[in-house]
Amino acid sequence: MIDSKLKVSKRLLMVGALAVATFGAGIQIAAAQDKVKVGALRFTSHAAGFIALEKGYFKEEGIDAEFVFFQAAQPIAVAMASGDTDFGIAGMTGGFVNLAAKDALKAIGGVLREKKGVDGMAILASNKAYDAGLTSVDKLPGHSVALTQVGSTFHYMSSIIAGAKGFPLSDLKLTPLQKVGSMIGAIKSGQVDTMIMVPHIAKPLVSSGDAKLLGWLNDYTDDYQISVMAASAKTISERPDVVKRFIKAYARGIEEFNSVMLDQKDAAKVEELVKIIHKYVYQDRPYEKAAPPIKAGSMYLNEGVKLNVTDLTRQLEWMQSEKLIPGTITIDQVINKNFTEAY
Repeated sequence: MIDSKLKVSKRLLMVGALAVATFGAGIQIAAAQDKVKVGALRFTSHAAGFIALEKGYFKEEGIDAEFVFFQAAQPIAVAMASGDTDFGIAGMTGGFVNLAAKDALKAIGGVLREKKGVDGMAILASNKAYDAGLTSVDKLPGHSVALTQVGSTFHYMSSIIAGAKGFPLSDLKLTPLQKVGSMIGAIKSGQVDTMIMVPHIAKPLVSSGDAKLLGWLNDYTDDYQISVMAASAKTISERPDVVKRFIKAYARGIEEFNSVMLDQKDAAKVEELVKIIHKYVYQDRPYEKAAPPIKAGSMYLNEGVKLNVTDLTRQLEWMQSEKLIPGTITIDQVINKNFTEAY
């Protein structure tokens, strides 16, 4: 009888010890999560990161990711350079290139790009300009175009259109407004004549009658690398394994976004992802009002976060031709090809 009681007590002690060890291991695993901050915009095109966060893909890679939001691409690059963020999803602006050349950050992968057959950046006219005769892309010369900053992706996109249509970029009146929100307000009020904008913003402006659609950027280019994934130089040098795991998780988000949101055939899966994206995009609107523009704003994201070096080189050369950056900067100073496939 005494022996059986001793055996039971030993078993209870062993179970208790195992529970304590398991609990301790759980704490250790939680503590092992690598904390990173990611600069982003509240755009549908940044949704792969939101999906990776909400569905636990970052956590599965041992990463505790926090998104920090900005209102333009250039400040995202500055935040990486200053150490305020570890990663960023941003266009390759003049400011980005200059900071990369100073070894403050590097582009490590591709995120958003134009692709034929998938709605991309829309070319809009204000109602005021349209009524005054700006009814087609051919009539853009002489008109004002909204930008965030000189050297921004909007600046470069304007040059793509000018080159395709055979008129000098100087025929456009570039109007830097610093923030995307200011660009939207200017087109609605008629303070600027035209702007190029992501579809989740552009399509609702057109459907509500606040602007007119003139065309699509991918009528003139089908491989423009609109945004890249970047990392601070410190993150790359001190935590290369974190970079690899971050990319792996983000790539899962891209794969899921493309497979579900580009054809939108599976209604249940679409609703699941749109609810996730709504936490970050149009989060100030009720779901029923936010869902349609989110769905309409689905753009093509680079599979596997592949880095389009060919197009980034074109962008770099254009910036140099416009005297936005020093002519001595090379593409190898801007990118790091050690983490994803480059093409």
